[in-house]
Parts: sequence; structure tokens; C-alpha cells
Amino acid sequence: MTLDRDALFIGGTWATPATDAVLEVVSPHSEEVVARVPEGSTADIDAAVAAARRAFDEGPWPRMSPAERIEVVQNLSGLYAAKLDEMATIISTEMGSPISFSSLAQAPAPWMQIEAFLGIAREFPWEERRPGVLGADVVVRHEPVGVVAAIPPWNVPQFTILSKVVPALLAGCTVVVKPAPETPLDGYLLAELLVEAGVPEGVVSIVAGGREVGEHLVRHPGVDKVAFTGSTAAGRKIGAICGEQLKRVSLELGGKSAAIILDDADEAAAIEGLKFLGVMNSGQACVAQTRVLVSRERHDAFAAALASAIGAMKVGDPLDPATEIGPMVAQRQQERVASYIRIGQEEGAQLLVGGEGRPEGLDRGWYVRPTVFAGVDNKMRIAQEEIFGPVLSVIAYDDVADAIRIANDSEYGLAGTVWTADQEAGLEVARGVRTGTYGINTYTMDFAAPFGGFKASGLGREFGPEGLAQYTEAKSVYLAAPPM
Repeated sequence: MTLDRDALFIGGTWATPATDAVLEVVSPHSEEVVARVPEGSTADIDAAVAAARRAFDEGPWPRMSPAERIEVVQNLSGLYAAKLDEMATIISTEMGSPISFSSLAQAPAPWMQIEAFLGIAREFPWEERRPGVLGADVVVRHEPVGVVAAIPPWNVPQFTILSKVVPALLAGCTVVVKPAPETPLDGYLLAELLVEAGVPEGVVSIVAGGREVGEHLVRHPGVDKVAFTGSTAAGRKIGAICGEQLKRVSLELGGKSAAIILDDADEAAAIEGLKFLGVMNSGQACVAQTRVLVSRERHDAFAAALASAIGAMKVGDPLDPATEIGPMVAQRQQERVASYIRIGQEEGAQLLVGGEGRPEGLDRGWYVRPTVFAGVDNKMRIAQEEIFGPVLSVIAYDDVADAIRIANDSEYGLAGTVWTADQEAGLEVARGVRTGTYGINTYTMDFAAPFGGFKASGLGREFGPEGLAQYTEAKSVYLAAPPM
């Protein structure tokens, strides 16, 4: 089966690209080209925004009842559920996510989002009548925000696309999606499902391209809201542009999350949890628990046990079900992670496992060795900067208050965990850590609850009623009594 494509999905139809530019999708495992697809240009973005603008200003989608839109998105859910295996394989092929993770999260989690948003939309207060304080009732309506620019990253492409597209559709918006150039393939399968589900023409476009194309989309005067997931540096630039234009924006950005191990925690359970949460998706996850905070008394023993567990994880072909850690998405990312491993050693951190160089037995592919540093000072760059690879830092704390202080000593505030036998003690720690999401003896995203960050981890929230509301404008209609 070829993955090559020769058209772009613009305005709900397959269109000839404006240029002959091509994106080569390269396997991070074999370093071979696995597909060639059109590279979207600014002209293609113009066409997509024009289609979305017409569909919003003149088309039926925003004027349908919420129940009618829910029916279409319910169709999409059923179609998506039947394609989970195919979607997982495509994502693992294009960006190197281990198929074990793709089958667990990369494909099923987007489908779970659809189902969760459907339930939220059925109960959402699209229009409600409230008693006013001035003697008349007020009707409060939640109306669609307009044309949405959805810009996902390459690490969890479908997860981040649907976290924007689904609530936007349910709200009555139209959407232009700009996938990352590394991961254009999954968007083609999604486009086919959208057509089959009955989404009207013009409502969704999917045009993959690079930074220039993305910035053109953000700046486009026909766009009413930008929803972006990616680096904090890019988020700052997007936020500045949207601020100049008073354009609505939501930003889900970076993280440097801390896992606090209290002295009463079950060591084996905590390490088993961190094997997943610390290096999920080969470490290419914004919510990864990459700072491991342990009391000084337990630091050395815990760090040694964690290093032993991480060092034993299977690194290899992402399509092998036994693989736990795959390659980095691109050579530049491999080199970036390797540079941070060098920085950690230069800063004086103790390298317990991993380090520079390829994992044993892999003579090709953009792999790095899973790495654990001990004796890390939280001021070190490896503790402050997002590495986005399988690199963990173990940091000692003096007492629980010191652990909370260290966890908060970061420009980020996206996620975090605490590991303890006392749930109430864990909840007290959670209250003290300034981060948008938190877990006690686990970490997950519940799509009924809001997800997003404090500080430099972003603006706005995804999931839950709060995530749906991000795609609406609130309108108040005051009902004065008719004249006598």
C-alpha cells in the first residue's frame, strides 16, 4: 500500500496544490522516504481560509442546531473507531512512536475525545435564560467563534488535531488545520473520515506545511481564532501576533513536569509508573515526568533502581510490539537530545545510565540511549529546559515543602505527579504545586476535565466543558418587557 498523495484537502474536497512543492516523509527508524505528499503553500492556505470563511458566513454548518452537528460528529466517531489500527500504524510509521504507545494512546485517545465531547455537547448550555438583577430576564447564547486555525505538533498529531477540530465543529465553527511537515499522513485518513461522516464542504481543510505557511495562517485576516499546540517559543510568537490583531487564541505549550516521590511511596510502583510517564512516546511528550524529586535519604537508592529500570527498556523498531522506546522524530531532534546529555555531564550531573551514542544493535535511525542523571541541581539546564527525549533528572529534596518549592521552580506548569501511600497527603502536595494538571500515584488526562498549563505552559484549556467553550463567543440578549 502506497502512502503517497497528490492532492490537498481544501474546503472538504481534494484539490490540486498551487505549487509542485513536495514533503518527503522520512521514517525515523530506517531513514528512508516512506511517502511523498504535496507541501502546502501560502496560496493553498488562502484557498482554505476562503472556503472556511464562506462556509461560516454563508453555509449551513453554523446555522444547524447543536443536535444536528452532534449527529454528524457521532457519525465521525463510529467511522474513526473502525480505523484505530490503521491510524496507529500510520502515526508510528511517520514519526516513530512505538506501536505499543500508538495502539494505546495515539489512535484510541482521539476517538475517546470525540466521545467525551459528544457527551459534553449534549449537556452544554448553548442557550439559557437567566433572571436579571434589573427586572428583566437575560438570554445567554454561546455562538461559534468563527474560522479556526488549528496548528498541531508532530509528536501526537491526531490527539492534538481532534482536541481542536471536534469542539470547533460541535460549536459550529469552520476549521483550517495545518499539520506539521513531519506528520502529514494521518491527516489524509482523517479527511476521508470527515467526508464520509457528512461534514459539509468548506467546513474543514487540512493543509500540511512548514513554519512560513503556519505563520501565514496565523496572520490571515480571515481567521477568527488560533488554537496551537507546540513549543513555548512558537507560542509566544503566535500569542504576540494574535494580541496585535485581538484574535482569539489558545496555546498548549511546553512542560518540565516534576514527579515527587514521598518517603512512604511504594518504590516499585513509582518506578513502574515512571517507566511510562517519564519516557512516554520515547520522551517526546509535553506532560512527561522528567524531573524526579526524591528525599535526600532515598535519593541514591531510588536513582539507582530507576536507572536500572530505564536502562532495561527495549529500544528499537517502532513497529515492533515489544519496543518501548523508539527513535526521535528527526535527526535534528536526535542531535538536540544528545546535546543536552553532553550539557548534563558538563554541568556536573551524575550519569547513571545511557549517555551519548546509539543504543546497542541499532546502526541506523534517529535513536538516543535512554538516560538517567542523578545528583541534579534544579538550576541546571537539564532540569530547567524541555529536552523532549528520554532523559530523566533525579533531584534531591530536604522535606515536602522543599519538594514543592523545587517543583514550582520552573517557568513551566503543565503537569506533575506525587507518589505516596497517603492520598490526603498527596492532595495537599497537589494543592501546592502550580501546574494545570496533576496526578496522585498516576497521571492521565480525563477528557471530561480541563487540560492546560500555568505560566509558560500556555493559555486556555482543552477538554471538558471549558475546552468546548473556547470555541464559542458568549452573547447576552436583554429581554425588556414590551411597552404597555
